[in-house]
Amino acid sequence: MSDKGLTIFDIDRTLFNSNAKVGVEKDGQIIKILSDAEFNAYKLAEGEAFDFSQFRSAEVFQATAKPIESMLAKAKAITANAVAKGSKVIIVTARGDMDDKDLFVGFFEKHGLDMDNIYIERAGNIGLGTASENKKVVFRKYLDSGEYKRVRLFDDDIDNLRAFT
Repeated sequence: MSDKGLTIFDIDRTLFNSNAKVGVEKDGQIIKILSDAEFNAYKLAEGEAFDFSQFRSAEVFQATAKPIESMLAKAKAITANAVAKGSKVIIVTARGDMDDKDLFVGFFEKHGLDMDNIYIERAGNIGLGTASENKKVVFRKYLDSGEYKRVRLFDDDIDNLRAFT
């Protein structure tokens, strides 16, 4: 095993607070609107599906995301230190692909994050039942690689933290 470390950050309610909402759709109509916190715990009833259009919109993210300054400062410092030592920093988000990758990544750069040295893993593309189940797949990919001696996770959701272990 190498001496490399891995640091993982979440986006929503960890690095930024966003007002994007997830819709719950049934019979082609939105029947409920969920915050990201409500979404993390919501179980779909029969015939329901999630509408992630606001969470896929880079424009909505840019317009509504407010930085959590203390965490951004921590992410910047960790990234600078980690990269210098050959370690890796990633962001693992429950979001899927954004409709404008350049605008999305540019927003992080605008807030001082070194996106040349941070990779964003979009666990929302995996398509399992919950955000934590999707993130667990990503976590396992990195943890099972055997590349990292030290690993740390910054995430606001207890289910994601449990999925990490």
